[in-house]
Amino acid sequence: MSAVPEAPAVPQTLVGIEGVSRRFGDVVALDDVSLDIRQGEFFALLGPSGCGKTTLLRILAGFESPDAGTVTLDGADLLSRPAHRRPVNLMFQSYALFPHMSVAKNIAYGLDRERLPRAEVKARVAEVLETVGLGEQANRRPHQLSGGQRQRVALARAIVKRPRLLLLDEPLSALDKKVRAEMQLELKRLQHEVGITFVVVTHDQEEAMSLADRIAVMQSGRVQQIDEPVRLYERPGTPFVAGFIGANNLFEGTATGDGLAVPGLGTLPAVGGPGAGAPALLGVRPESLRLGETGILKGVVADVSFYGGVSHIAVRVPGHDGPILVAAQGPTRVQAGTEVGLGWSAADAVLIAR
Repeated sequence: MSAVPEAPAVPQTLVGIEGVSRRFGDVVALDDVSLDIRQGEFFALLGPSGCGKTTLLRILAGFESPDAGTVTLDGADLLSRPAHRRPVNLMFQSYALFPHMSVAKNIAYGLDRERLPRAEVKARVAEVLETVGLGEQANRRPHQLSGGQRQRVALARAIVKRPRLLLLDEPLSALDKKVRAEMQLELKRLQHEVGITFVVVTHDQEEAMSLADRIAVMQSGRVQQIDEPVRLYERPGTPFVAGFIGANNLFEGTATGDGLAVPGLGTLPAVGGPGAGAPALLGVRPESLRLGETGILKGVVADVSFYGGVSHIAVRVPGHDGPILVAAQGPTRVQAGTEVGLGWSAADAVLIAR
């Protein structure tokens, strides 16, 4: 009799956040936030400006104190420890490098402050310079480096102290698009290589989706959903997440058990979701829609755009506010003014309670 394979072990919780709230006068920055961050994972706090993600990051770093709630690290209270006593490091958005110091001295600064033996400092700096690929730039000053190289120096300075938790506040926002894409790959590689738990704050969905093992989507001080990137994209749990993560075509109506009844459009197919009679949203991604002569809906092509291998086709459907977006691989022969049918599989649509 063959042995049943064991399920992969779930990494243990490193940081536990329970019921954390923070107000600034009449502004509620965090409203009863609870989540866990696992050992060795790349975790993202994602949301629009003012959603509370940076406030939560500052609480983890020790620069803010919550009005209520608990934060633990390895099961022990973290809030009672001052910022400089926490095994936590924060990499600032501006990088905050010392312009008069060389790359090596910038990286060594925190270790020198701890009065570590000079030989150990030199060895650890050399090791981390090799890790981030800046060995040949060790004696340069920050102004002699590119934006991507300065970002690596800031990262090296943060990880050389070997924190249990590394916090990154919009770490790639100062870089241009091409360098940002390269550094996303680099950050992911480094995180796996050094084995430190990373928590990144960002408003950039693409950045969060490409970097993180799990993402907490926040809005108005509350956590809307915590999930893996693919699950978050395919099965958003709230109307906000459905509209915030990627492009989505949303329809409002009433759940029927086999779809969504939408006034003026009929019953649109979907599976799962709230029970029949409940107000709901149906979301279907542009790449899940197909064009044809017939379909679930009929409309007129309003616009066609081509973006690097993908055609975006906007279709106006009578009875629906705003255009419906279709994404098709490669260039398309469909032209503006063409009457088309729109179809999709029920399994590709998601129903969300309103």
